[in-house]
This record gives sequence, structure tokens and C-alpha cells, in this order.
Amino acid sequence: MKRIVLSAVALSMLAATSLQGQASPLNAPNAPQSTYSQVDWKTSDKHVDVKKRVVVKKKVVVKRNHWRNGQKYSSWKRHQPIRDYRHYGLRRPGRGQEWIRVGNDYLLVSVVSGIIFGAIATH
Repeated sequence: MKRIVLSAVALSMLAATSLQGQASPLNAPNAPQSTYSQVDWKTSDKHVDVKKRVVVKKKVVVKRNHWRNGQKYSSWKRHQPIRDYRHYGLRRPGRGQEWIRVGNDYLLVSVVSGIIFGAIATH
């Protein structure tokens, strides 16, 4: 049994050294596989500086005398309510109120009666 184990270990050692002798050395430079160079056809040779242009738009709020608090707006039901009022810079409507957009104006109206509680005109 001892002979079989020793001969198996010796055989594996000889096989490992013979395989390592056939491998190429790690320090050898790699020869090019072909004479063709890789060309990226999608990019141009011209260098173009791309500068990001940042445009800042300021929101101008102008109050007009067209809409007045306490005035009744009879056709307020034709307009869809604005659910994302924070996106437009509007304050949260109170209970029973909602923001609607009429042209460039935002009106805060009562859901029950259509009375205007606030108006903001934008450009």
C-alpha cells in the first residue's frame, strides 16, 4: 500500500513539472496576432469641446387685478385640479380647496361653491 501511494505522489510530481516546462514563460512579450489595427469608425478625429450651457429660468410671479379674493368663478369645474402644487411653487390647499389653472393664472378655489381664495398670475 505504501508503494502505491509513493508511486502516485511521484508520478503526479513528474507530471506537474513536465506540464510547467511546456508552458510559455511569463516574461515573454506577446506577439501581435494580426497586422491590422483596430479603428473606431464611430468617433471622429476632430476634438470638439462640449461646454454645458446652464440656463436658469426665474419664475416671475405677478398679481393681477383680474381675479379677486371672494369673487365667484362659475366655470371652475371645467378645469382639472392641480395635484402636484409643489411642482409649480404653490402652497398646499386647505380642506375643501384646490388649485386650478386658467390660462397662465393659478386660482385657489372652493370645491363646493367656486369662490376664489387666492390667485397667482405667472408669465
